[in-house]
Amino acid sequence: MRKLFLMTTLGIVIAGSAAIAQTGTGSSSDKQGPWPAPVGHRQPRADQVPSEKDINSPNNPANREDAALDKKIKSICRGC
Repeated sequence: MRKLFLMTTLGIVIAGSAAIAQTGTGSSSDKQGPWPAPVGHRQPRADQVPSEKDINSPNNPANREDAALDKKIKSICRGC
């Protein structure tokens, strides 16, 4: 019985301290905002993004494959 009481008390103390650690102190002066993204996870700049003109180009290999597939499966709806 004594072990059960000690284990229950220990569980309550651990759970309570975890809840306090997650909520913090509550003061907004300590908050700094989100951390910056790691170097490998940055947004591309405008000059690094491909232009929209090349999306529908018939010379694009992916577009040629899509056109060939469309001819093969005429009646199946894709992308719905």
